[in-house]
Amino acid sequence: MKAYVRRACRQELGVGRDADLDECMGVRIFRCVLPGSCVMASLPTVWVLGDQLNRAVASLAGRRAGDCRVLMVESEAKIRSKPWHAQRLHLVLSAMRHFAAELRAEGFDVDYRSAPSLSKGVAAHRRQFDTEHVIAMEPMSWDARAMLVREGVGLVPNDQFLCDYRTFASWAEDRKRLTMEDFYRWQRARLDLLMVGDEPTGGRWNFDADNRKPPPRDGRAWPPVARFSPDEIDQELADHLSACWGSPPDGTWPVTRQQALVRLQEFVEHGLSDFGPYEDAMLGSEWRLSHSTLSSSMNLGLLHPEEVVRAVIEAYEEGAAPLSSAEGFVRQVIGWREFVWGLYWLYMPEYRELNGLGADGSVPPSFTGQAATAMACVAGVTRRLQHHGYAHHIERLMVLGNLALTAGVSPQAMTDWMWASFVDGAEWVMVPNVIGMALHADDGRMATKPYASGGAYVNRMSDFCRECRFDPRKRVGEDACPFTSLYWDFLARNEEALRGNHRMSRQLASMRRLADLDEVRRRANQVRRSLSAGTL
Repeated sequence: MKAYVRRACRQELGVGRDADLDECMGVRIFRCVLPGSCVMASLPTVWVLGDQLNRAVASLAGRRAGDCRVLMVESEAKIRSKPWHAQRLHLVLSAMRHFAAELRAEGFDVDYRSAPSLSKGVAAHRRQFDTEHVIAMEPMSWDARAMLVREGVGLVPNDQFLCDYRTFASWAEDRKRLTMEDFYRWQRARLDLLMVGDEPTGGRWNFDADNRKPPPRDGRAWPPVARFSPDEIDQELADHLSACWGSPPDGTWPVTRQQALVRLQEFVEHGLSDFGPYEDAMLGSEWRLSHSTLSSSMNLGLLHPEEVVRAVIEAYEEGAAPLSSAEGFVRQVIGWREFVWGLYWLYMPEYRELNGLGADGSVPPSFTGQAATAMACVAGVTRRLQHHGYAHHIERLMVLGNLALTAGVSPQAMTDWMWASFVDGAEWVMVPNVIGMALHADDGRMATKPYASGGAYVNRMSDFCRECRFDPRKRVGEDACPFTSLYWDFLARNEEALRGNHRMSRQLASMRRLADLDEVRRRANQVRRSLSAGTL
């Protein structure tokens, strides 16, 4: 194919490189008429998946009504695959249907269909419209990408992140150890975010020392959250939620781009300033503190990470927020979020099956809502999860993850449960965060040490322990904090596996010096039995 024709075809299809052009469609399907013009034997289909809900995504960018047909598929198998939280399932289906309506209002021909599976949906679409020419932006999941390749769908690179996973793999290629801090600094410099020349703004790469304050005790009011009124699309989804658990949708979670932009503005104006100091704090009476709750919108494509971090940096530059808060938030988005994304693609598909510590316990009934618990922190976090399908990152890691780690819960069971339970859940999110970070099942590929702690951490960073019947300072006895008993038992149980980790040497040495270690381990065994039975 002549170079000028290929350029025209790339422009027509919205792809940037010849390789992508060949992968998308194959040269055989083009009928080139005039220089600079390329038409297709049949109208091409752009398949928009349920987490690509933005007019500017790579597969739709530059498209106009009339030059393609849009396919969107609700998979019945996906809906039945897990015990979804009602707000999680509603969010995805409502956002998909709203986006389809927006495309139709723009004039696009949208084939929105329910099908037994995604593959059967595209097959039915092809039969109905007599087209083989289907392209899509790369999916967020390994299995979905493999399925699209099997179905002969042409793929264009996913542009919903600031670091493509292939770029991440190149960055990681010659490194002996991958750390988020190294990646974050590389991202900051590469993207020129909060930088002055080659140096970080303020002379420091991070402000963690300023951003780890315990919760304030002044009874302050925390930023409000807008509630979005349901419309006909939301109301039509009621029947889909009958098999779900958790509180029904209440308008908390944005289902359109306009709603997501409202949430972004709300955070920048009211939450950002206090986000940094209290990003690791937990309060029994407050479900979000100053957290942005933007993750679900970014994960569905309603917001792009670049516009989010630009808005935060602009607020700092205008004096509306301190540098510590702006840097802390930018770190979460371009650091942790994109590090997780890169690791997922680097290590999949084997990564999701890793279980380096041999943990095989079930998800505790107190997590799933099947049993109550006297642990105030667990009860508080799972209550928020019930009401909102959400808990912030420290509650996930240091309450739910910490308890699952030290009690020996299966990483695969925990991943599936969290994937189905959180409004921002997705496999690419949960696999690295659970397998790697929370449950240390990947032998340290992601985190340099296990995130295990006794009750002292929860006591320092929350007010849960004030009203709890368990004492975080005690490791034995009926009123000993389960976290404290389990922590020491976890070290003893996994001493051989952790022995080579230099960051664990002090903790292991302290464990060996415990005069009452046998009694502690008996108490820990009792805690694990009670946790599994739902009687703790």
